[in-house]
This record gives sequence, structure tokens and C-alpha cells, in this order.
Amino acid sequence: MLEIGQVTTTYDGIVAVRNASLTVHEGQTVSLIGSNGAGKSTLLNTVSGILRPKSGRILFEGADITRLAAHKVSRRGLLHVPEGRRVLGPLSVRENLLLGRLAARGRAGPDGDGDLERVFALFPILRERRDLAAGQLSGGEQQMLALGRALMGRPRLLLLDEPSLGLAPALVTQVFATLALLHREGLTILLVEQNARRALDFTDYTYVIDRGEIVREGKSAALRDDPAIIAHYLGGEHDRADKGNGARP
Repeated sequence: MLEIGQVTTTYDGIVAVRNASLTVHEGQTVSLIGSNGAGKSTLLNTVSGILRPKSGRILFEGADITRLAAHKVSRRGLLHVPEGRRVLGPLSVRENLLLGRLAARGRAGPDGDGDLERVFALFPILRERRDLAAGQLSGGEQQMLALGRALMGRPRLLLLDEPSLGLAPALVTQVFATLALLHREGLTILLVEQNARRALDFTDYTYVIDRGEIVREGKSAALRDDPAIIAHYLGGEHDRADKGNGARP
């Protein structure tokens, strides 16, 4: 579904991603883990068209999207939930959701209300807050809104950048439970997540990025028990953690 081949992306002359290759098959959940500043967000931004790569190639469903503008990428069904949520604070929850559909699909469409109902069913709190300005929502509610806004575009592949950032544990569990439901319904997901344990528990396959380069890859379950991954990304918690903690909801 998604093929990233030897992509290099620079910021102000600094190489942020170097010769990165990554594949996401339809129906998979794939994670990209690494330390802060490793290049995770840069790679997602490059895939979604926010940044242009210096070299390399990106294919989505067989079509070359390497040089496509971000709005054209989203209209192909590749939707990005960026780090920091980036909701439109002065607009209402409902307006944010409808704009998400418009931006991703290029038109409001006659069935926009149906998409709204689906999002409200997934996140009932957004129904209660639908007329409230998005800027007045809590951090967790804004994360739900950002995810709901992407879902309004009916994604085939969802890019998620740090969905647990700044959220209380109960809200993280709720967000990942919703993602698990969406995956069971057939949504393909590429996840960037600072919480490596959560990422490894949730996904089928994982890539590890370090200083802009993909340095490891493999089935998430195998990497979760790999001594090097434990030492660098999971720490001593791996041996103490209840096997049920952080499991896919």
C-alpha cells in the first residue's frame, strides 16, 4: 500500500532523514519508534506532502506521490494526524470536523452528516461538545477531535504522530482502543509513538529510526523481547511490567 524508498529529507541544510525505506501493507498496523529528534515526524511529514524529500521515492497504492502537494495526497486517502493536534481553536468542534472532510475530499458531500455521526459514535464527548470552540477542549478531547477530523476524510491509510503525547493514561487507553476498533474494521495505520511499549504492543510490525536512518525492523512482538530494544527504548520496565499492561485494547 505504502512504499518509501531511499528517502532523504533535509531541514535548512541538515539531513533529518537519510535513505529511509519502509513498507506498509494493506491492513497492517506499523509503528516507527526512536528517540526525540530521530526523524520520526520528519518522515511522516514527508510522506503526507508537508515536506518534500531531497531524494527517494514514495508510492501509495502503486502511484508516485513523492512530489504531490499535501492536499492532493490527502485526497488519495492518505490522512495525517500531526503531532500537537493542530485543531482550529476559534471554530466549533462540528466546524473542525466538517472542514476535515472538505479538506480531504474536496467537497462537503451529501453524506457529511453520516460521517459526523460515525465520529460522534466513536467519541461521544465530541457530540456533547459539538458547538463548543475547539480551543476550549481539554488536551484529550482535542486529540479525539484531531483523530475524528482525519476520519471525516475516510482514510485508507492513517498516519498518526504521537497520539498519546500529553494525555493521561486513561485517555491513552481510550484512544488506542478506538484505533484498535478502526483497525479491525480494515483501516491501515502507520504510527509514530514516543511510548515504545505502547507502539510495540499495538502494532504488527515496527521500524526503528536513529539519527534519521532506519536501523532495525521486524515483527513488533519479536522486537519487544529484543535485548537491544529493551535497553534503548523500554528500559528496566520490561522485566517488571505485567504482561497485560499496554496490550492492544
